[in-house]
Amino acid sequence: MKRVEQLFEGLLWESRFVVVFAVLASLLASFAMFYMATVDAYYMLVHLAHYASPAMDMAARSSLRGTTIAHVVEIVDGYLLATVLLIFALGLYELFISKIDKAEGSETSSNVLLIRSLDDLKARLAKVILMILIVKFFEHAIAMTFDTAIDLLALAGGIALLGLALYLSHAADHKSNA
Repeated sequence: MKRVEQLFEGLLWESRFVVVFAVLASLLASFAMFYMATVDAYYMLVHLAHYASPAMDMAARSSLRGTTIAHVVEIVDGYLLATVLLIFALGLYELFISKIDKAEGSETSSNVLLIRSLDDLKARLAKVILMILIVKFFEHAIAMTFDTAIDLLALAGGIALLGLALYLSHAADHKSNA
């Protein structure tokens, strides 16, 4: 009976390696998002080449400026999502497979990439996801038309709630570090 128990426990312990599939998939998805955001940034810059043209009238320049700001927000959003996927992949690997020795001993490694527990991973992902939500809010705020005072009040309320979310996440950091 002891032999069966040892065999079963060994199988259970080794089953953690199934997480490698999630790590690889997240890593590939992260690379794909970095690639897409970089291509978007390149094409945005290409489209901006004629921004300084004296032949462009003010209305066209204003339209191009608005479109460019929206594209920049989308690019930042893409890079943030790529970062979430990268942190998720590294965190899963560290939690289930092995510590990343190069990250532990490196002077250039960020504490963001060193994951010590599931709560640690969750907190880091939550911060980046909060940043994605802020960028998305900014993207919608840029496109928003303000027809009534309620529209401005809704925007102000959204900004206040984002500020509160940032304050609370910052306060939680200081509380956990104390």
